[in-house]
Amino acid sequence: MDLTTNGANLRESPQELAERLGLKFKDWLLLSRALTHRSYLNEHSEALEDNERLEFLGDAVLDFTVGAWLYDRYPEMHEGDLTRMRSALVHTEALAEFARQIDLGGAMRLGRGETAAGGRLRPALLCDTFEAVVGAIYIDAGIDGVMKFIGPLLESAADDILVNRKNEDSKSMLQEWAQAQGYQAPQYVTRSATGPDHSKMFAVDVLILGEVKGSGMGHSKQAAAKAAAQNALQQLGLVD
Repeated sequence: MDLTTNGANLRESPQELAERLGLKFKDWLLLSRALTHRSYLNEHSEALEDNERLEFLGDAVLDFTVGAWLYDRYPEMHEGDLTRMRSALVHTEALAEFARQIDLGGAMRLGRGETAAGGRLRPALLCDTFEAVVGAIYIDAGIDGVMKFIGPLLESAADDILVNRKNEDSKSMLQEWAQAQGYQAPQYVTRSATGPDHSKMFAVDVLILGEVKGSGMGHSKQAAAKAAAQNALQQLGLVD
């Protein structure tokens, strides 16, 4: 359903989002607040609070719940590997992907400028909103409610991380491979930087012996370089 709220195009209201995801809120204002970006607050006087405090809470709740889930899910995994797995599951891109999987962007309450700038697709905004929703669920339904919400998302993501060794640093893996072959360390070259300052996208190539072995994109040079290294590992047949 295509809803319009004071000029901000929404595909779903908070209630519709909750119904689709099987969430049962006792306090609907919590979910509404979790979906409200400060840019919306600046343009709509009826909105009372943005989602930044819930985002702060959700970040802490995710660290705990993901850690507890991993502890139960992998009883033989050592502490260092558990820490790396948790980092892989709660970093910005991973949480943004969770937000995409549940189609959270259509329910985000953004100001007109942020909407026009593509805010519904920005990984940082998707991540922040997902954290805020987790914070709202925690207040409304406790840890059990959060576990029920994120458990299915973690299950598939954790399997992918282990199969493709995403808990390991892709740049380190590529450098180790290059050294084992007797090659010089991989070189990372920024091919382009496009988009507005608040949402710039970098494209990076990784070269070994002067030959491009992989390419990646990201909202920072570091993220793009990691993506390029991961792509190179895939091209070399070192990961799926």
